[in-house]
Amino acid sequence: MTIGGLQKLTLIDYPGKLAATVFFLGCNFRCPWCYSSELVLPEKIKEQQKISEKELFSFLKERQGLLDGVVICGGEPTIQKDLPQFIKRIKNLGFSVKLDTNGSNPKMLKRLIREKLIDYVAMDIKLPKEKYSKILKVKVDDIEKSIKILKENRVDYEFRTTVVPGILDKKDILEITKWIGGPSIKYYIQNFRAEKTIDPKFEKVKPYPDKYLLNIQKSISPFFETCGIR
Repeated sequence: MTIGGLQKLTLIDYPGKLAATVFFLGCNFRCPWCYSSELVLPEKIKEQQKISEKELFSFLKERQGLLDGVVICGGEPTIQKDLPQFIKRIKNLGFSVKLDTNGSNPKMLKRLIREKLIDYVAMDIKLPKEKYSKILKVKVDDIEKSIKILKENRVDYEFRTTVVPGILDKKDILEITKWIGGPSIKYYIQNFRAEKTIDPKFEKVKPYPDKYLLNIQKSISPFFETCGIR
């Protein structure tokens, strides 16, 4: 397992829980606005300081009874073929596990849910359905499969979208709402952060004003159980 980072305490990344966050190296997407380039680009991954599994699990054992959960994110963690075995070790220590994913590996997602290895999933909806192939050059089929898997309600989950100026606007979020919306679904929009992006051009992009996101939230809230801004 290629671990590229450990946040020893987060109060916001796992709803309702004190958690640590584990960052895996590598991703099968190249979102130009991504601000985790050190976890995605091969040339930066080479320079990224690695954390051994021994070091990680030594830390987790010390935090038993102090932390509630562990967030697994990346990069994209579901491209790690040994992910189920890795999470089993975390679960055996008594921690709840949250998975952050781009939804590109429905087979792995389904397995993790079936084997009860994850307790919460946050899936990024990057774009409206028709824009995945146009902007990211990836097929949307697997994304749709992951959406359907989560909508089976076998695990607690949320969808979320980073609203990137020049890529997404209110109309796009309305299209996403039509695609994923439902009365039992939690959906969060979050503002873009212009820092260390994969494409340096996005470092000059100004985030939307808070008022703009509030306007979007007001328009789409009726279509979700929970709709918030982060």
